[in-house]
Amino acid sequence: MSDRSPSSRPEQQAESAPHRAGFACFVGRPNAGKSTLTNALVGTKVAITSNRPQTTRHTVRGIVHRPDAQLVLVDTPGLHKPRTLLGERLNDVVRTTWAEVDVIGFCLPADQKIGPGDRFIAGELAALKRTPKVAVVTKTDLVDSRALAEQLVSVDRLGKELGIEWAEIVPVSATAGDQVGLLADLLVPLLPEGPQLYPDGDLTDEPEQVMVAELIREAALEGVRDELPHSIAVVVEEMTPREGRPADRPLLDVHANVFIERPSQKGIVIGPKGSRLKEVGIKSRKQIEALLGTPVYLDLHVKVAKDWQRDPKQLRRLGF
Repeated sequence: MSDRSPSSRPEQQAESAPHRAGFACFVGRPNAGKSTLTNALVGTKVAITSNRPQTTRHTVRGIVHRPDAQLVLVDTPGLHKPRTLLGERLNDVVRTTWAEVDVIGFCLPADQKIGPGDRFIAGELAALKRTPKVAVVTKTDLVDSRALAEQLVSVDRLGKELGIEWAEIVPVSATAGDQVGLLADLLVPLLPEGPQLYPDGDLTDEPEQVMVAELIREAALEGVRDELPHSIAVVVEEMTPREGRPADRPLLDVHANVFIERPSQKGIVIGPKGSRLKEVGIKSRKQIEALLGTPVYLDLHVKVAKDWQRDPKQLRRLGF
């Protein structure tokens, strides 16, 4: 007869459980809730969110630290039918990322029927035979239980039609925090065994200058006309501590340019008597100060980079 009491067994099993570390990637059509989910899992804002499709342009890595695992979330742009060179490059980024991660989470919003865009992505995922796939039904707070049940059945059926064996099908609401922890619990066993990939406390490996530029772009996206979001790019030219400030009252000077494609768009971004640009500055400065933990002086300028989404030279200059 064993001399171990039943209550001690789980602890001993937990002690011997190997540490896991690896990369997970959320995919889905634009605006499926991928960035919001990444932020919810990490517990802080590492990816910008917007109700505009194709907001994400970089692969932002958010890092989830747990005693038993380190889960590195790669938040990619939405896969879409490209209309510009920028669109083609974003799709290339997505496919490259898919080939490198340990597990893929396919995000499908609970409040929208499965459409051609979802089927297109699912078809691409079906070709990746060896990577485990988790279906994540997002935005569950927007539907009742009956509609959610119908969507879960539809997702299961989609997998069977295309020969995808879902490792899990998980309903979540990132905004309400429902089942976000459960999703992490289900992703971790699909990661390879191994030590931490990033130091404790690191929440992202995105360079600070890129994150600052993204926060400015997020503020600039709010409230502009529908055709403008894809035309806006932001480059932080300089981030330098203000000289001659006392140690207890530092100030960081941030100089950034907001690029648009046509002179006619300049007025939209700047607004009457500069009111919109001022609003963008106030909003983004608060977020930047929270991110960097220091007071910031933000200097914003709006510049025209003609048709930059279609120009390889301009795309390189703007970081794509």
